[in-house]
Amino acid sequence: MDLVGSTVTHPARVAVPPSADPPGLRDLRGSFEGRRVWHVSCGDVINRDRCLTVLVDDNKVVLVGPPGETAVLSSGQLGQLRDALREAAEQAER
Repeated sequence: MDLVGSTVTHPARVAVPPSADPPGLRDLRGSFEGRRVWHVSCGDVINRDRCLTVLVDDNKVVLVGPPGETAVLSSGQLGQLRDALREAAEQAER
């Protein structure tokens, strides 16, 4: 599953262009400083395809939603998010 959109939204809701990624943030398609990144497909309120990204930063789990959107998940997508969050939490504890 690929990351959708051209910006990364941080908890303070500041959109950062990909070229200005924070230190240590590299390719959101597979790794974050050697740690796994999870992509979960979802939709928005008008049924466009979107994506949630889960990653681990030190001992914190980071959930990145679609920039400026609401994430709408089916029961299957919710299961994928639950699994990703569980695995990320386990990774954060290491």
